[in-house]
Amino acid sequence: MAAYAFGKTVPYGFDDAIARITAALAEQGFGILTEIDVKATMKKKLDLDVAPYKILGACNPQFASQAIAAEPAIGALLPCNVVVRVDAAGHTVVECMDPLAVMKLVGKPEVEALGTEVRKRLETALGKL
Repeated sequence: MAAYAFGKTVPYGFDDAIARITAALAEQGFGILTEIDVKATMKKKLDLDVAPYKILGACNPQFASQAIAAEPAIGALLPCNVVVRVDAAGHTVVECMDPLAVMKLVGKPEVEALGTEVRKRLETALGKL
């Protein structure tokens, strides 16, 4: 995994993985604010056929509120993106942006502590898959 993300290959189809991670995130207090269908966008804008790939913009309002209160410009780093994609071998992969890696950029201990808690919740959600 990259230094800015963590995830795993899951034994589910693409649509099932989206439904399962969405439900697991909800259990951890996250809602999905945005859903970007990269496959459809690439086809529409560039006429490229790519593997299924969606970016889910997950947000826990309580943590987002605390982060914005501590650092108003932090909205540029929100929400937490969760990617569901099919890799070259045909496996479904779910990956989460590492909020701790991103929150360290802010340089405020209280924001970094939030990043640690958000990461734990994302890891818990991912562990349910």
